[in-house]
Amino acid sequence: MKARQDRMQRHRAGDGGTHWISYSDMMASLLLIFILAIVLSIYNYYQLLETKTRELGEQQAQLDAAQVTLAQQEKDLETTRVTLMGKEEELAAIQIQLDTKEQDLNAATLKLSEREEENEKLLAQIVLREADLADQQNRIDALQLVLAEQEKELSSYQVQIADLLGVRTRIVEELSSALAKANISATVDKTTGDIVLESTLMFEFGKSDISDAGKSQLDRLIPVYLGVLMSPEYRDYVAEIIIEGHTDSTGTYAGNLKLSQERALAVANYCQQMSALTRTQKEALRQIVTAQGRANANPILRADGTEDEDRSRRVEIKFRLKDTEMIERMGQVLSGLE
Repeated sequence: MKARQDRMQRHRAGDGGTHWISYSDMMASLLLIFILAIVLSIYNYYQLLETKTRELGEQQAQLDAAQVTLAQQEKDLETTRVTLMGKEEELAAIQIQLDTKEQDLNAATLKLSEREEENEKLLAQIVLREADLADQQNRIDALQLVLAEQEKELSSYQVQIADLLGVRTRIVEELSSALAKANISATVDKTTGDIVLESTLMFEFGKSDISDAGKSQLDRLIPVYLGVLMSPEYRDYVAEIIIEGHTDSTGTYAGNLKLSQERALAVANYCQQMSALTRTQKEALRQIVTAQGRANANPILRADGTEDEDRSRRVEIKFRLKDTEMIERMGQVLSGLE
């Protein structure tokens, strides 16, 4: 203010004073404007400050709300984290279970693979077994065909043997009847038809030449015997006539075998020379008669078990029917059936 008064005094003092007054007024105006500007700026500043403060308050409120929200979110997050930890534990337990299941599955897969290998081996064995069974079935079918043929053949033989067994019985009966009619006292076995000639009548002791009594007996016996066996009813059934020589146990086996063989041959040769036989009968005899020496292989025993030497020295005339051949054939067939 003092400066302003000084300027006014100088203005009043002369012309130059007017100039300075104007200048001072201008400066005062400028100062006033400046002050007004400052006041306005301050006012605007406070207005802005108030606005900013209000905005900051709002922002602070929003920030506080955000912090509350954030705190809630953090709480929720913590809860979620705890939940997740629980879930992780559950997942870990589940993972352990899954690992265990995977191990079990791997073990089961391994067992399955092993089982598949075993099944493949078993399948291969089954295929081989089926092939073997098929081969065996083929063999069985072939054997069944053979069996059927053999059974058919066996049935045929059984029929023939049954017929032949009846033939043997009829031959034995007719032999016994014919010898009785001819008043020949030879013994005929009722089962086999074998005729026994006493050695004491046929030969001297230790000899093989037929005695006259023996020749007489043969002259009467053989025609009757052959008349029955060579009859049309039976000749096709007769396979063999066997003349067997037997001795007692006296002496050596070799000597007895030679003597029994010579006696059987003597009877067979005498039969071939009989004038009472026809040429047909003699030819049949040559085809079917055999002579065998049995030595002392089949002695005749008494009731007390001792040997009857007189009865053991004998000649037997036997016949064999074709049933023997058939029985042998049946045995072969039956062997094939086993």
